[in-house]
Amino acid sequence: MQRLRSKERRLTNMEGSSYNQQTVVTLIKGDHCMSARITLHTLQSAPEAARPFLENAQKNSGFIPNLLGVLANAPAALETYVTVSALNGKSELGLAEREVVQLIAATQHGCDFCVAGHTAVALNKAKLPQEVVDALRARGELPNARYETLAAFAREVIATRGNVSEATYQAFREAGFSEGNALEVILGVSLATLCNFANVFAQTPLNEELGKYRWQPSA
Repeated sequence: MQRLRSKERRLTNMEGSSYNQQTVVTLIKGDHCMSARITLHTLQSAPEAARPFLENAQKNSGFIPNLLGVLANAPAALETYVTVSALNGKSELGLAEREVVQLIAATQHGCDFCVAGHTAVALNKAKLPQEVVDALRARGELPNARYETLAAFAREVIATRGNVSEATYQAFREAGFSEGNALEVILGVSLATLCNFANVFAQTPLNEELGKYRWQPSA
């Protein structure tokens, strides 16, 4: 039998002002939660093959991002995400550049969960300037020429499914990016597509730990 648990909390955005108070509803069934569409697994409820990945996330982050709880429904998908994330981390592109790609993809795909998660990484780990992150979240032009060239290339990769114009590619190369970097952008977009599409499909709820980075697409 399902229990309906409802609670209210005040969320704070990245500029420090408060969002309107809202009621967050979670369905609890047994020892796992239900997102709007799909089971949100915990360490206790996850398939055995998925549990090591959730345990590592808990150990490294102090909590299990709900994306992983969703992907745990298909352990192969969860393992793919973890494996490709690690490989993406070996790119010649730096962390800040990789986060530009992830935020471009997440905003283009309308994934509010991934925008929040990568905003946290961009600000706290990659140390991207606040104004750059704000522009990424607003889908605007970045106030940094190199990052904007990277962002423009990533946007066009997504919009054209890889059929990037010669002008955009040449601008990318002239900004100091290599042929390999172009493929690394595509790698990053591929990783983001798995996460973005899974979250949009599952309607993944945002973890409380990411609440202050909540994002809503502009009209």
